[in-house]
Amino acid sequence: MKPLMNRRVAVTGIGVVSPVGIGVDAFWAGLSRPAGAARVRRLDGFDPRRWMPHKQARNSDISASMAVAAADEALEDAGLLVPRGAGEPAPAARLLTGVDAERAAVSLGTGIGGVATLEAQADVLRERGERQVSPHVVPMTMPNAAAAALSIRYGLRGPATTVTTACAAGADALAAGARMIAAGTADLVVAGGSDSSLTPTCVAGFANMRALSPTGVSRPFDTERDGLAASEAAGVVVLEPLEAALARGARVWMTIEGAASTADAHHVTAPAPDGSGAERCMRLAIEDAGLRPGDIAHINAHGTSTTLNDHAEALAVRRVFGTARPPVTSIKGATGHSFGAAGAVEAVAVALTIGHRTLPPTLGLTVQDPALDIDVPRSPTSWTPGPVLSNSFGFGGHNASLVLVPPARD
Repeated sequence: MKPLMNRRVAVTGIGVVSPVGIGVDAFWAGLSRPAGAARVRRLDGFDPRRWMPHKQARNSDISASMAVAAADEALEDAGLLVPRGAGEPAPAARLLTGVDAERAAVSLGTGIGGVATLEAQADVLRERGERQVSPHVVPMTMPNAAAAALSIRYGLRGPATTVTTACAAGADALAAGARMIAAGTADLVVAGGSDSSLTPTCVAGFANMRALSPTGVSRPFDTERDGLAASEAAGVVVLEPLEAALARGARVWMTIEGAASTADAHHVTAPAPDGSGAERCMRLAIEDAGLRPGDIAHINAHGTSTTLNDHAEALAVRRVFGTARPPVTSIKGATGHSFGAAGAVEAVAVALTIGHRTLPPTLGLTVQDPALDIDVPRSPTSWTPGPVLSNSFGFGGHNASLVLVPPARD
């Protein structure tokens, strides 16, 4: 049975906050800018008070604040956000235009929600005592805080859901939002992912499991790859029925034509070595889109720069695509790995790849591992847009794939 049902799903707005750029223009430029070595890649110059009042910013975990910033940009891009007045202070709420709030939903993914707040407040409890712990710690820490923040900010009264499938969460959240549009459950979905899991404990854990690069260089598919670079980010897209988007004259970045989710049922952190779970997920997503592997013009890989993940994904790609050999890229050489946000951030990258008709480079790749028999561009490459397969794989064996298709050209 086809999960994406009757209505076609259009992406009409995109927004992003990432270490390589805050906002889509800076982000796109950052994907081609050489990245310095850094095991942990944090936002530079992100001040949530640009988007919300000081008190609200102080009582929001960074994962929720990033989601607000990305969602404001996406809704403005979609032409649905009433502009702020010149010199108006950052507001706690924003008004939308032309939206039935009861048929408008939120679908967000995250890895560990507000873990930054939880760890900081645990320090307060240990060092200063129970009475000094913030009364906001629970709503700041809960994984659904970002989805709730968007629902409250824009007055969206449809479903407001949170997906927590580790590093597949952002892609799974987009798939869930697309299904709401396709099935007629909602007429507008603000979908994406936001994650900041860069606490001392989390970073130490990644390092001690040897997932974190000791050199700080993210090298997807490189023979010298030695682990991921951990980052924080948020990516948000606006989803609408294609017919409705075209009727109101909205720009359509792309359509979501297929999606799939599978589990490896193998190991809590390592992927199935033969890539079988990833392979099945890719095949199901392509089938869901009504396409064949030969129709795919580009693969946005999960490409984390870890030895096991890159190998398993490359094996799966070769089995699915055979001699078709669509170009494979990973933006994580630039952005690092933003865990539960990665799939959504990369969906924004795919929209920009389609819009600019250019494949971004896979930064950090110098000498491709000869065991990984895939075609990986190392510099920005002119490209004729076609269907894109975007992969996200997570701890626990979660696999998610999306098929993202350029809009029809006049």
